[in-house]
Amino acid sequence: MASKISKERTISSVILVIIALATILPGGPILAVTLYLISNVAFLELTKACGINTGKKMNALEITGLLAIAAYYLLIFFAQTHTYFMITVILLLMALMFVYVFAFPKFTANQVMTTYFSLIYAPVMLSFIFLTRQLEYGVYLVWMIFISSWISDTCAYLVGVLIGKHKLVPQLSPKKTIEGAIGGILGSALVGALFGFLLLDKTLGGNQYGIMLFIIGAIGSVISQVGDLAASAIKRNHAIKDYGNLIPGHGGIMDRFDSVIFTAPMIYFLVISFL
Repeated sequence: MASKISKERTISSVILVIIALATILPGGPILAVTLYLISNVAFLELTKACGINTGKKMNALEITGLLAIAAYYLLIFFAQTHTYFMITVILLLMALMFVYVFAFPKFTANQVMTTYFSLIYAPVMLSFIFLTRQLEYGVYLVWMIFISSWISDTCAYLVGVLIGKHKLVPQLSPKKTIEGAIGGILGSALVGALFGFLLLDKTLGGNQYGIMLFIIGAIGSVISQVGDLAASAIKRNHAIKDYGNLIPGHGGIMDRFDSVIFTAPMIYFLVISFL
């Protein structure tokens, strides 16, 4: 059984990498539409996990959320900047409050707040993959999001298996260790540095990218690991194993992209701050 799951995870991981290459390299509408679809699934996984809707049909909060995601992605596609971010965040809340008021007392305040959290947590934060790709040299720099999450995860796992002894947060993830966390940070930083020295410095000229991406990789790894644990905490709070079963061997979108969701906005702001 374990070998079957491992095989499924490997195949799914390869397919995800292919999809990432096929959508991120061209960027533009292909990437925007892909992220939009992923965001819809992640949003519904979160609302279901958090008990916003226990039935089979979507309720008014979820429908409003899906409409808000569509409007948000249209805005960032045409604006291609985070300038309108705060305006959009406020409008999302106002839309949900309209539903809350005019459907009262059908929904509780907790349901509205959780729906709003689900909108920000997945759709809005994932959109920073698109915003990073649209930056100057974004076709290169966007990969730091995945280096800081997926490479960090892999390095943390390998180091944890080899020398991990001290538990990191046993109440959330019994297998994660402090040694593994440090390995993830160093692995992400070193791969980021190599990516900068071997590709960006030679392609774009100069010698600053390797150093900067070392720092960005290390910070991104810390954020990534917190994101992973945050998603685990939500699952434990609601007594579920996985958010979904869309990706064989991994679970749902939220299970596979939990760390990416956290690293995407952080890498975007680090890139525009440092580079």
